[in-house]
Amino acid sequence: MSRFTQTTQASQTAQASQAPRASQGPTPQPRHHPLDRIGIPKPLFWGYVGLLFFMIGDGIETSYLSKYFASGLGFSETGAGTIITVYGVTAAIASFLGAGVLSDRWGPRRVMAMGAGIWVVFHILMLAVAIPAHSYALVMTTYGIRGFGYPMFAYGFLSWIMAVAPKDHQSKAVGWFWFFYSSGYPIMGSFLFAAAMPVIGFYATLWLSLAVITAGSLIVLLLVRERTGFTGLAPGRDPRSELAGTFKILFEKPKLGISLVIRLINTTPSFGMWVFMPFFVRDLGFSDGEWNTLLVIMMVTNLGALLVFGVLGDNWSGRKTCAVFGGVLGAVGCLVCYYLPAAAGYNFLVAALAVAVYGAGLAGYVPLPAMMVAQAPERRGQVMGVYTLGAGLSVAVGPLIGTLSYSTWGFQGLMWIYAGLLLLNAVLCMFVTSPGDGMPKENAAAGARRSTAEQPAVQPST
Repeated sequence: MSRFTQTTQASQTAQASQAPRASQGPTPQPRHHPLDRIGIPKPLFWGYVGLLFFMIGDGIETSYLSKYFASGLGFSETGAGTIITVYGVTAAIASFLGAGVLSDRWGPRRVMAMGAGIWVVFHILMLAVAIPAHSYALVMTTYGIRGFGYPMFAYGFLSWIMAVAPKDHQSKAVGWFWFFYSSGYPIMGSFLFAAAMPVIGFYATLWLSLAVITAGSLIVLLLVRERTGFTGLAPGRDPRSELAGTFKILFEKPKLGISLVIRLINTTPSFGMWVFMPFFVRDLGFSDGEWNTLLVIMMVTNLGALLVFGVLGDNWSGRKTCAVFGGVLGAVGCLVCYYLPAAAGYNFLVAALAVAVYGAGLAGYVPLPAMMVAQAPERRGQVMGVYTLGAGLSVAVGPLIGTLSYSTWGFQGLMWIYAGLLLLNAVLCMFVTSPGDGMPKENAAAGARRSTAEQPAVQPST
């Protein structure tokens, strides 16, 4: 009887010790949320929404600003191009700093707030002071400094994503970043411009872009509560040594140096094509409105492909996805953008097919950030600084290649140059290891789970 009593007491004690745990309910599993399953970290959902609004506001001016500087303000075409070049330089600098040194030092949220503040303040100064004065120097200064704004906002958020997303879902999380980014710039921004410009004129449309930018900024700053991004990702590091380390890491980790070249080439053709393809299709008989529609088709195709290639990068191979679809398919896309329309003449469906092929290839590099972080996971901020440096430089390099070659070889020669660069990228991609390469699939998945478990816990939204 005593043994029975002891057993009963032990059972009651065990039940009592487990009761508090049972009363607390099951441990939340954020990865079970539908957003997490498709690759969007749930605590950052409103960040993606805010990014969309911000890029819509930034993209409103894309197709017309240089014409406005020339025809509306009386600047020369070369002068207008110089203003936009200065903007590209400041954007490249901000692309490098926003996702690297500054996010490590101050945290992505603060970097995004600074970027939004710079954009708003200098856009207002441009509209209220520089443009009414028709001052070339003031327009160049205000618009040039405004160039720091969008990369700090966008790439600061990209750093936040890379700090929070589980390693085995990073490609999908980055794919969604570019999906929302590209949905705003240039797709929905172009639609908003097309709707507003005929009604209120371009100057008033620029004020409208300010309202959309403000809305996107407030969505992020008020609704995103995830705590990782509120503080520096590596707060104890000296920013000067961190900046030097970002360049030093290119030599310490040669695969990151290769990755910088890959990222630079990735969007170099697109920024060049957006400048020079309008002249080519105009000579075939396409109107400005039809070119705008072709651009939208290109980027809508890009959006769908981003999600597909994000899944392939996570479940097949990051480097093979980049090489086959980013490199080879992208090169084919460049060539068909010339040869199909040139053979068919004024045929919208043929031109649409050509730009869709390129748009899909443009999305092939979505696994690249995860591949780069895998080379030095303990130096995430520096790695993202390298990635966004390549992104920023392509804004200037793409049009520069066209400027130097278009008058001699025309659009056909320019497309062969871009195709050659993308084929070079296909080769370079095979020298960069992607997460899980060289391991059986089950071991790679187990390693990803261990890496995720070692990351700081993601704080839930409140």
